[in-house]
Amino acid sequence: MDPLGARSRFVDVQTLLTWEQMQPEPLLPKQEEHDDSMVSQQSFSSPFPFRPDINRKIVLFVGDVALLNCTAVVNTSNESLSDKNPVSDSVLHHAGPELRDELLKLKGCRTGEVKVTKGFNLAAWFIIHTVGPKYKTKYRTAAESSLFSCYRNILQLALEQSMASVGLCVVSTVKRGYPLEEATHIAFRTVRRFLENHGEGVETVVFAVSEDEEPVYKKLLPLYFPRSEEEERASLPLVPGDIGNSEGEPIIPERQIRITEKPGNQEEEYEQDSLDQDMAQVGQHAFSRMEGDVDKQRRLILQGNLSDAAMQKQHQRNYNRWLGRARAEDLSDIAALKALYQTGVDLCGRTVVVVIGRNIPVSIIDLEKALLYFIHVMDHVAVKEYVMVYFHTLTGEHNHLDTDFLKNLYDIVDSKFKKNLRAFYFVHPTFRAKLSTWFFTSFSVSGLKEKVHYLDSLRQLLTCMRPEEIDIPPFVLDYDARVNGPYHQSQSHTL
Repeated sequence: MDPLGARSRFVDVQTLLTWEQMQPEPLLPKQEEHDDSMVSQQSFSSPFPFRPDINRKIVLFVGDVALLNCTAVVNTSNESLSDKNPVSDSVLHHAGPELRDELLKLKGCRTGEVKVTKGFNLAAWFIIHTVGPKYKTKYRTAAESSLFSCYRNILQLALEQSMASVGLCVVSTVKRGYPLEEATHIAFRTVRRFLENHGEGVETVVFAVSEDEEPVYKKLLPLYFPRSEEEERASLPLVPGDIGNSEGEPIIPERQIRITEKPGNQEEEYEQDSLDQDMAQVGQHAFSRMEGDVDKQRRLILQGNLSDAAMQKQHQRNYNRWLGRARAEDLSDIAALKALYQTGVDLCGRTVVVVIGRNIPVSIIDLEKALLYFIHVMDHVAVKEYVMVYFHTLTGEHNHLDTDFLKNLYDIVDSKFKKNLRAFYFVHPTFRAKLSTWFFTSFSVSGLKEKVHYLDSLRQLLTCMRPEEIDIPPFVLDYDARVNGPYHQSQSHTL
């Protein structure tokens, strides 16, 4: 206790500025101009839109979490709750010896889980103890899921125990090796989603950081808690592609091997039908048992119970993030390849888009930037019916995009791309290319196989569009003339 009349060493959270009250950094003139140009093009919203009501609940505090006067503060420790790190040392020091005795009674805490004690000599009424994961690149996905569980469990406990204000330390300690910036993304999106979905019972969330941690927090907070529509627009291109599910939990679509909670009971599962057997394994992973939202969604998808509207909404959000990046990034190096461009219209008045296979140096270009460039060029084209002409002419192994990239592209693009594509003309195909395309359109994607037309000559292509409506590279014209003979415009005929 402080001596009577002495200034308290504790900090009342009510006296701290909220994130809403902290003035954003002024945008540079070029950035403002860039943002204005984006506004005129954007017809979508950020996955983390401007929400003043949420920003009023967020506080960034540079100082010791143990000194916060709020309902609960968080202590990050190890599995035996005996870790020695700056946060834990301070909490134990200020709370007094009674806390050490209480921690012994708890008999440890598992990674990702939480335990609660009284605050003892702290100004906070309660201390929420949690254990962050040890970070290893090889097990990154497990660490992400576990760190999400830490923050989500803290907030869930606060909600259940009617804790109005919570002081969050940086759970991922340097000692455990978790990269600060990666950990901060998970912390922010988890808190943001929780306040969106369950925040009515939580009044204040204080991020308590050290001076070394403050720059990272100040840099990333606007991405998840923009303080104006302008800041929302400026931050959108910087939002990571992976923002988790509706609760902020990391999405791990390729989970195949799962650990069951009660492996001894598997015989009972075999008494159910085959679908129930498959479903019994979903959601049993050690890091998904807590909430299971990802697995619940997968289960609903497999059972056909997730509404089309919900699936389309999730897909649209993902596509919008890619589109935002495509409009913001410098893609001039990809454009210079002249591998993808819009030309005229076909005989039905549909826009023609040309792809030059030989101009795609797959082995040396950034394929993610290539994907972004495709989205950038095609987004406005795909709003109405269009056709694509792919010249496979004189391509080599170093020009062939693998099926994983093409599948990823097909999965990412908006539904309008697939709906409005009326024909895909594959010019000068080889037998191997035909075989690969057949496999891809038969087994990797749906709805595309019937739209692919193999054309061995330009003469066939120009029955679908006038020569003046398509810009054909000279090397394609020369090759076709050598293989198929010279082409004369009089040979063209209307469909």
